[in-house]
Amino acid sequence: MKSDRIKVPPGFWAGLQQLGIAPDDIARKARLPLTLITESAAVTASQYFDIWQAYSDLVGDTASAIIKLVTVFETTQYPPSVLATYHARDYRDALNRMARYKQLCPPESLRITEEGERFTIELEWRDCEHSGPPVLVGTTLAFLLELGRRGTGRPIPARSVEFAHSMGDVQALEAYFGCPIRIGATANRLTLHRSDLDRPFVSYNKELLEILTPVLDQTLDEHRSRSIPEVVKWILKRSLSRGRLDIRDVASELGMSDRTLQRRLTEEGATFKQLLTQARHEQAREYLANPKLEIKEVAFLIGYEDQNSFYRAFRLWEGDTPAHWRSEHVKAHPLS
Repeated sequence: MKSDRIKVPPGFWAGLQQLGIAPDDIARKARLPLTLITESAAVTASQYFDIWQAYSDLVGDTASAIIKLVTVFETTQYPPSVLATYHARDYRDALNRMARYKQLCPPESLRITEEGERFTIELEWRDCEHSGPPVLVGTTLAFLLELGRRGTGRPIPARSVEFAHSMGDVQALEAYFGCPIRIGATANRLTLHRSDLDRPFVSYNKELLEILTPVLDQTLDEHRSRSIPEVVKWILKRSLSRGRLDIRDVASELGMSDRTLQRRLTEEGATFKQLLTQARHEQAREYLANPKLEIKEVAFLIGYEDQNSFYRAFRLWEGDTPAHWRSEHVKAHPLS
């Protein structure tokens, strides 16, 4: 897989400074070297999450941290991939572009579904073993609504918002989103009224889009030019907890037949079964490195219906039990 290094947009730091929060304070709170911020260096997914958690801790309430940052963030600070969404033709175009170009900005990815009067955007995580902190989840979904409000010039309300974890002052979030907030959901989702999606953007800029779109599409194509086995393993990793996976599921996501995918894998010296085993093994190690996850949760997250099957597989991979492997890992990496 490609490196999980993430660039923090300069606008993030500018927004914090407008809120009276010094980037140095974030670095200290996150226990990160100051050079990561002063030199705008790329960070790992873990460091990226630590930065967001530090910001939330300094504000003191998750909901307040979300609303403050989303509303203070100036459109002039948007990176090119976001600028292309702000200057889209309408709200639907903007969100589809956002989902597309999010592939250039790990670790989040967006899944869009339209059903009846509902337009739902679900936040997922890729190339990292854990979901991001609540403040990042909330800010990502709030920004999608803020984008529509700024683009259309209208106070668009959401239809519903669901969060998997506690988000602080729920009433403040309900006032911002303009709808009920559900906590403890199975996923993080923003659902919009489909009627709002065709609202034109007053910020539409055809000339700028004609400049930005080809550049971003080329960058995206280059980003996607990973080997087929790498892409298959990435899809498997983010899909393991759904249960049984077969080659047809992955082939469908890649827009090809299972026979074509099988041939492409064979050409590169790989098999689907081998990649599934590797994905489970690698994810098992990453999940077990987190002592907060119970072993039965790890088994479920990597697609095993019962704990015993996971134990047998892990013994084959590591020659050790999950519990003993974890204790040895914690001893060897006390600060991880």
